[in-house]
Amino acid sequence: MLIGGATTSKMHTAVKIAPRYSEPAIHVLDASRSVVVVSSLLDKSIKEDYTDDIADEYEDLRAEHYEGLKDRRYLKLAAARSKGFKIDWENDKPVKAPSYLGTKVMMRFINIARPLTILISPF
Repeated sequence: MLIGGATTSKMHTAVKIAPRYSEPAIHVLDASRSVVVVSSLLDKSIKEDYTDDIADEYEDLRAEHYEGLKDRRYLKLAAARSKGFKIDWENDKPVKAPSYLGTKVMMRFINIARPLTILISPF
């Protein structure tokens, strides 16, 4: 399985995903890099060495991850909630409304080829 994109990382793949699969689960930074990974997986002469290298790397990443968890200290739920952001709805001033809504052309920044337009909208 190839895993990639902005929502995951090599560490996440090593710690949370790869241990749950019997076949290789490999993190790929983006689609353009998947060609090399797939080629390595399809080439029977290097697949085993390639997947063993990935497994070793992921084992090191898991060890690093779990070692870092040892030093973490967590607050009790009540203590964490007491440190939460508090809004004083009665006394805090509301956010100032914009001075205008709609499109505004910034004349000093106009480039004849491509004028800069700013759209300000409440939505």
